[in-house]
Amino acid sequence: MTDSLTIRDNRTGAEYEVAIVDGAIKAAELGKIKTSDDDPGLCTYDPGFTNTASCKSAITYIDGDKGILEYRGYPIEQLAEKSTFLEVAYLVVYGELPTKEQYESWVHEITYHTFVHENVKGLMQGFRYDAHPMGMLMASVGALSTFYPDARNIDDADNRHMQIVRMIAKMPTLGAWSFRHAQGKPYVYPDNELSYTENFLAMLFKMSELKFSADPRLVRALDVLLILHADHEQNCSTNAVRSVGSSQVDPYSAVAAGVGALYGPLHGGANEAVLRMLKRIGTVENIPAFIEGVKAGNERLMGFGHRVYKNFDPRAKIIKKACDDVFEVTGVNPLLRVAQELERIALEDEYFVKRKLYPNVDFYSGLIYEALQFPPEMFTVLFAIGRTPGWLAQWQELIMDKEQKIARPKQIYTGDRTLTFVPREERWAE
Repeated sequence: MTDSLTIRDNRTGAEYEVAIVDGAIKAAELGKIKTSDDDPGLCTYDPGFTNTASCKSAITYIDGDKGILEYRGYPIEQLAEKSTFLEVAYLVVYGELPTKEQYESWVHEITYHTFVHENVKGLMQGFRYDAHPMGMLMASVGALSTFYPDARNIDDADNRHMQIVRMIAKMPTLGAWSFRHAQGKPYVYPDNELSYTENFLAMLFKMSELKFSADPRLVRALDVLLILHADHEQNCSTNAVRSVGSSQVDPYSAVAAGVGALYGPLHGGANEAVLRMLKRIGTVENIPAFIEGVKAGNERLMGFGHRVYKNFDPRAKIIKKACDDVFEVTGVNPLLRVAQELERIALEDEYFVKRKLYPNVDFYSGLIYEALQFPPEMFTVLFAIGRTPGWLAQWQELIMDKEQKIARPKQIYTGDRTLTFVPREERWAE
């Protein structure tokens, strides 16, 4: 066997030959390495899954060293420039670009499933006035499973398609309503005459006007941002969707788990942290002192570096270009100069270059969201809407993968053993 790994167990002197397939070995093979029949065998200890593959996937390819991101083999740069979010959503979910007929049918289905049951509106109105939009989104997405009990029939391909359409269609409605709720404004119903992104903006910002009309440059910029967030390999929220989905639960419950994971500041809240950092720096003149603070360990440089990318995050370059279009409409955010100068210094400073700290997708996205009049607590909701096709594609891939089993990681037990229980009357007796 040429593509194999020979392991010598120095405890016993035994040797084991393990096959290497697609640059990986099966963890179960390590379980055969044991000192006796009673020994459970070896396992790997990998907190955070830094070097553990939980699945095989054909959806997203990333080469972090070269700064490459592809959806189904198509470079993110080409998709962001030439495609639309709904076309990319179809590609991510179904693995190929749609024909004209498929695309028109897909857009029509999603457009006419943007409405939600009135009881969902009642559910959302029941939240406190200051409820976080992500908490509202997580609850309302999970609640959809009760409105569509047929979603449990996950082995039916047509049924899966229907739930995927519903989920992608309704996410902007739920996200927009959580935004309006926080502002004490009436909820705006979807407008089927508008495109996906135009409709989302209308539900967010429409007031008394009969017809809401968004600037095409803002619509396009938001569409690009949604494309950039459509999928990103086995990140925390995608892993959550797959883990919960492995129990064969309905997709709404699985996606709700993804929303919950994205809610965390280490995942979806990073662009909000960048914005706070830029506001704290305030002016270009304060950047050198901030940089020295980072080197001394007193400050954190947010929006730089990534678990996967050891080069420029390709999404960051695209977002930086989108900034120009947005600020052309809204006016330039003064913090843009701070961001650009901070980026320039960090990319030239040996301290950051040596550590391969390059701007990531969060560095400029917060500036765009703020220019679009989104409060920071809405940033992650926008992320969730863009990521929904990826979550659903990963969920469907999991369902169709015969090798997948219910998620059940091993643990290394470090607690006490064989203690003797003493009844409370004796424990408490004086």
